[in-house]
Amino acid sequence: MAAAAAAEARWRAGAPLSALDGVPVTIKENIRTRGDPSPIGTRANEAAAPEHDDAPPAARLRDAGCVILGKTTMPDYGMLSSGVSSLHGVTRNPWRHDLNPSGSSSGAAAACAARYAPLHAGTDIGGSLRLPAAHCGVFAFKPSLGRVPIHPPYMGRVAGPITRTVADAVLMMQVLARPDPRDFMALPPQDLDFSAQTTQFRIGLLTDMEAGLAVAPEVRSAVEGAAKALAATGCAVEPVRSFLTEEMLDGMCRFFEARSHEEISSLPAARRQKVLPFIAEWCTWRAARFSGAEVMRAYGAVMAMREAAVKASRAYDFLLCPVSPVVSYPAEWASPTNDPRRALEHIAFTVPFSMSEQPAASLHWSASAEGLPLGIQLVGRRFDDAGVLRLAQFIEAQRPAQRPWPE
Repeated sequence: MAAAAAAEARWRAGAPLSALDGVPVTIKENIRTRGDPSPIGTRANEAAAPEHDDAPPAARLRDAGCVILGKTTMPDYGMLSSGVSSLHGVTRNPWRHDLNPSGSSSGAAAACAARYAPLHAGTDIGGSLRLPAAHCGVFAFKPSLGRVPIHPPYMGRVAGPITRTVADAVLMMQVLARPDPRDFMALPPQDLDFSAQTTQFRIGLLTDMEAGLAVAPEVRSAVEGAAKALAATGCAVEPVRSFLTEEMLDGMCRFFEARSHEEISSLPAARRQKVLPFIAEWCTWRAARFSGAEVMRAYGAVMAMREAAVKASRAYDFLLCPVSPVVSYPAEWASPTNDPRRALEHIAFTVPFSMSEQPAASLHWSASAEGLPLGIQLVGRRFDDAGVLRLAQFIEAQRPAQRPWPE
C-alpha cells in the first residue's frame, strides 16, 4: 500500500517513474527480492534467510515503480513442469482446480489467469515460462538468452513476462531488458522497437517431434488452426520435419539430472530428506552412477540439440509449433507422466529453443472440448525478440473467440 501511495503521488505530480509506475506485479520465488527469502520451492531451504538485494528483473521492476504484491510459487528447485512443491503444496490451475498449471513458473501463470495482477515475472530454462502459460491460457515470452539481465546467469536460463495480453508483455519487456552489470552473459543494450507493422512472413510449421511424448490431437489442431489463420493473411506456411532425436532429448535429461544430483547430494542429510521424493528419485536413479565421460556425452547431446534447432529454423522468419504436447494432467502429479524416470519427456518443443538461445512465445489460441486452454508456440531467430512479440500481437488478433477468464 505504501508503494501504491508513492506511485499515486508521482502521477499526481506529473512525474511517474515509468508507464508501469504503480502497476501491481508478482515475482517468481527464485528471482531474489530485497528482504524476502528465496527457498526456491523446497522444504530443504525453508530456513533460507532474507535476501540483501534485488535480482536484476526485480530491481528493474522496482525502479519502474511497479508495486510488488508478492512472490509466486514454484516446484522444488524449479525442476518440474508442475505446481507440486514440498514447501508450498499443490498450486492448481484456475480453469479447473483438479488440473495442473504446469511449471516451473506455476504460481505466476496461475496468478495471471486468476487475475491477481496484470504483470508476472517468471523464469525459463527448459519451458518454465511457456509451459504454464499454455496450460493456464495466458501469454508468456521467453527472450533470447541475455536480453533480460539475470543473476546468477546460467546456460539457457532467462527471465521474462507472463501476462494476459501481448501488449502488457511488451510494456514489461521494455522495463526488464534494461542493462544490469551483474549479468556477465547479458546482450549489449538495445532499443527494442515493437511498433513495426507485421508483414508477410515465411513460417515453418512443426507439428511433431521424433522424441518425447506424442502430440495430442487437440493440441495439433490448435497449432494447425493458427497456421491456417496465418496463411489466410498472406504468410507462406511450410511444414518442417522434426530436428530432435531421442538421443538429444535424453542427453538434455541426463545433463539436468547430473546438475541437480550434484546440488542435492551436497546438502546435509537432514535437509536432503526434505526434498520432494519425486525430485530426489529423478536426479539419483541414474545420475548417482554417472562418470565424467557420461556427463560430457550428455553435454555434447545438448550442443547437438542447439545446433539442430538453429539449423531447422534458419530458412524461416519464424517457427510455429506446440508448447506442451498434452492438454492437461492432474494437479497432484509432478509431471505429465508422473514418472521420475520419464520426468521430462514433455519438453521436446520447448527445451531446444532454450538451449539455442532463441526467443519464443506461448500464446493461448483456443480451448479443448472440455474447455481447457490450448497454446501455440512462436519461435524467432536468435536476437529477434521484437519480431516474435510483433508476430504474437498480430496472431493474437486472429484468434477464435476467447472464453471469459475463470472466476
